[in-house]
Amino acid sequence: MIPRSKDFRRRIMSSPAIRPCECTAPGTLLTSLINLSRTICSYRHKFFGSNKQNAIKLIRQIGILLAFFEELQDRNSDEFSDSIVLVISELHLIFQKILYLLEDCALEGARLFMLMKSEHIANRFRVLIRSVALALEILPLNSMDVSVDVVDYVELVIKQARREKFGNDGEDEEIVNEVKSILSLFDNRIVPDNSKIKRVLDYIGVKSWSLCNKEVKFLDSEIEFEWSNQDKTEVSFLSNLMGLMNYCRCMLFDVVDSEADRQVDECRIETMDCLNPDDFRCPISLEFMFDPVTLVTGQTYERSSIQKWFRAGNLTCPNTGERLKNRELVPNLALRRIIRQYCSKNSIPFPESSKQKPDLTRTIAPGSPIVRNIIMFLAKFLADFLESGTLEEKNRAAFEIKFLSKASLFYRCCLVEIDLIPNLLKLLRSKDNLAQKNAIAAVLNLSKHSKSKKVIAENSGLEAIVHVLMTGYKVESRQFAAGTLFYMASIEKYRKLIAEIPNTLPGLLNLLKDNADRSKKNAMVAIYGLLMHSGNHRKVLSSGAVPLLVNLIETCESEILISDSMEILATLAGKPEGTAAILRSGALNSIMEFLNSCSSITGREYSVSLLVALCLNGGSEVIGVIAKNQTVISSVYSVVSEGTSRGKKKANSLMRVLHEFTELESSNSDSSHLLQDRIVQAW
Repeated sequence: MIPRSKDFRRRIMSSPAIRPCECTAPGTLLTSLINLSRTICSYRHKFFGSNKQNAIKLIRQIGILLAFFEELQDRNSDEFSDSIVLVISELHLIFQKILYLLEDCALEGARLFMLMKSEHIANRFRVLIRSVALALEILPLNSMDVSVDVVDYVELVIKQARREKFGNDGEDEEIVNEVKSILSLFDNRIVPDNSKIKRVLDYIGVKSWSLCNKEVKFLDSEIEFEWSNQDKTEVSFLSNLMGLMNYCRCMLFDVVDSEADRQVDECRIETMDCLNPDDFRCPISLEFMFDPVTLVTGQTYERSSIQKWFRAGNLTCPNTGERLKNRELVPNLALRRIIRQYCSKNSIPFPESSKQKPDLTRTIAPGSPIVRNIIMFLAKFLADFLESGTLEEKNRAAFEIKFLSKASLFYRCCLVEIDLIPNLLKLLRSKDNLAQKNAIAAVLNLSKHSKSKKVIAENSGLEAIVHVLMTGYKVESRQFAAGTLFYMASIEKYRKLIAEIPNTLPGLLNLLKDNADRSKKNAMVAIYGLLMHSGNHRKVLSSGAVPLLVNLIETCESEILISDSMEILATLAGKPEGTAAILRSGALNSIMEFLNSCSSITGREYSVSLLVALCLNGGSEVIGVIAKNQTVISSVYSVVSEGTSRGKKKANSLMRVLHEFTELESSNSDSSHLLQDRIVQAW
């Protein structure tokens, strides 16, 4: 009746209820109402962090009505009068609203928010139950062919709806005042007693780190929404709650758990036993599809496999043989989620794709003066743990710093100003692999702050970061180290210093050889950052980076990584020795093949930039090879028409050089010096 996908999402406290269509058969409408009633009754087993009594009373009354609906279902629905159909339709709409309200009251992650809105929620309960009573009063109960007991049940619900007070729960009000008192103490720069805060958390059922973290994530998403609506009052209110829950997460839970998430995953994959895992395999590679995409033909493949198919010059669907009208790849998110759940259940590693980075612009300011005080208190506590705590406490502090510094620019600023970076850097040489991993992840996030780079460099941080890059116990630690070097290399003088550390380039090249895409990506961005200093070009070349980058172009299945490799090679090819190294590796044909098959305009632009640099320093020999490849010329034209202004300029210059070469060749002229002049002019 009202189909709802498992992916259905709505904003909390919204009610997208839909009035049933008038053409819906009465029997179908009644069946849907019964299903709604049963779903509502199932909420009697849920935990409610606030409005507990209101929820229980409402569920009990719906349970009473369910018996009436089920008896009504035994009657001939075609004989229902217009008034009965009208009441069923009205109740269907109301029950949808009730279900949405109960979902919100029981929602993990939104419990503190719903508590603080408890008075408003109680009013909704009152309005909805009275709406049920008004609808039932229209029913011609005396003329309906139902048992006397059922009629009594319905009349009982009507009476209770009139008599019952669906007001704000006294305990809710008491805990709301407790929260306000705690925030007031923070506002006056007084640290509240943890027992007061724990009482609030116990009341709303937040008894683990993961549940507390869910509260933080939910509040953050609400702040983002209200910030976009420019509602400063609501942003301040939500920021206070989020600041409090961040404090609770760090200070009140000694154990970091993932129990709740694990239970959710197990629940979701219970229904997957009937699935055939062979359906999760790519028809091309026969491997599990971790990034499934669908073609215009409706066939699904692993993204890297179908891109490789296209790069080989194929323009058909591998399964059907149908010639493709376009090469658009549509992500199959539903299948990806199912495969991920299957892998989770069967302990199969599932590589996570990079998600779109959140916009942290809104987090520059604290959101309210209370939040400023909360986070400064928290930063001081974490700094003390790093300075004089046990290894376990230091590890926990690094873990929380990692979370806080990633979530907010203001939090990051507070952590930098509290001067905890020197003690955090000491953990990079820890023999505890988890402490090292959390510390380097925290340093990575803090290195994005302008003031932190100088502190890191002055406290031997560059050497410590390279130590993790070269000898980190976990591959994730080495990935974080490479990312940190990229941010440190944004300062000119540090680019030179980083490259002078003996193990920097060997460490980055080792990471480039790793099987994980993230390892390759982070290694390449760090190398690119170092190349921003011209004096590092020769060091990168002598380190043996070019053969590895060329090998990546020829063997890697990720278009994004190949594009990144093209960008680095284009930078190296800007100097004659770089061009010579690239040409010695025999990369020219691979570069042209990628240009012809690449589906992204960015990748094609990087390829064109590299070819322009090779022409500039490689001369007529290189130009001649390119000019003979008509497919390349077509791909260069696509950049001329679709690329950015910089890409178009590069592509136009390459086209002019290629045309000049063709003209000189046809006239049998000595073209070498003329071509060189033309290339320089075009560049």
